[in-house]
Amino acid sequence: MAEPTTARRPSVLHTYRVVLGSRVRAQLSYRVSFALTFLSAAGIGVIEFSEIYVLLSAVPVFGGLDLAQAALVFALANLGFALADLVFGQLDSIPTLLRLGQLEALLVRPVSVMGQLVTSDFQLRRLGRALVSVVLLAVVLPLVDVDWTPARVYLLLVTPLVGCAIYGAMFAVAGGVQFWLVDGAEFTSSFVYGGGYAGQVPGSVLPPVLRSVFTFVVPATLTGYAPALLLLGLPGPALLPAWLGWWAPLVAAWTWLLAALAWRSGVRHFTGAGG
Repeated sequence: MAEPTTARRPSVLHTYRVVLGSRVRAQLSYRVSFALTFLSAAGIGVIEFSEIYVLLSAVPVFGGLDLAQAALVFALANLGFALADLVFGQLDSIPTLLRLGQLEALLVRPVSVMGQLVTSDFQLRRLGRALVSVVLLAVVLPLVDVDWTPARVYLLLVTPLVGCAIYGAMFAVAGGVQFWLVDGAEFTSSFVYGGGYAGQVPGSVLPPVLRSVFTFVVPATLTGYAPALLLLGLPGPALLPAWLGWWAPLVAAWTWLLAALAWRSGVRHFTGAGG
């Protein structure tokens, strides 16, 4: 007599991979629409860089950096933010889900709420913004004076990933705080996107108080400015020495620890909307 067989339960990672695959295939099936939205996302990156370009067209030095050096700061920070937005940008939908009472459906499923949100509306078009930063890096790196060493090559490769981790943690913190606030989308958006903007400009142009905030509270300056100083061999201003760039991976890990606590606290605090 044959023994009964039991179906193997798919792993959580397999479930996420299937969901992500279906989202990507659905977006690529409408090629014209995807191309337009991709170009629109790329246009955001171009517009943001144009602000720095216009400033440095009028003055030769911005925060102690010339155009190519400031573009390096922008490209590093913007690439990290674009990757974080690609992966964690869907957490912006939490206020809407809370208001409509739709979050309960995610809580009863046997996978994490964050994992469901990240995969629920994955937008491949956001790679357009990242592509702008990659192209900008390819243009400005030959123009800046960098004494390449293995350590600096490592720094260049790891900085966008560290930036993605730091900005991703900011998205997670903002999402966790939403469970405690009533319609706090504007407040948390200013926290996340304001940090993204602060990371894209030379930290030396920020007033000392803001420089401290965006270095030690919201470590946005460690996603572009501090690593760029290390690549260029520059010392950095007061309250933001260049050597902090080497500590960025540890700062990213610490930021994610705080983000995990904020997210876990927020989810546990949620009592439902009666839906």
